[in-house]
Amino acid sequence: LWEKLPEYSELRWDFFPWPMINKPSSPEDITYAAIHAYLTSPHHPDKDKHQRDRVKEQIRKWHPDRFETKLLPKVIEEDKAEVKEGAGTVVRHLNNLLTKSNPPNFFD
Repeated sequence: LWEKLPEYSELRWDFFPWPMINKPSSPEDITYAAIHAYLTSPHHPDKDKHQRDRVKEQIRKWHPDRFETKLLPKVIEEDKAEVKEGAGTVVRHLNNLLTKSNPPNFFD
């Protein structure tokens, strides 16, 4: 889905592949536990990748420098504030996941 987002002329909250098993309906639904569960799930779409690499890949996708210049301008006005807040929440949780993953056996 990420590859197709730049092709859209308009984006909405529901268009984003939020890194969670259950799609959030608002930024308040985006939690550390939900992102951790998704990225460490044995059913993750990239299950062949190491979980640390999954986190790094998600950070690249949601990083504000990229997200706020390439995707956020395409978000419809009524969803823009929520999408920006949600993306910021995702990045914070992903960075915390990466930091907490420093102990060698965190993901194993």
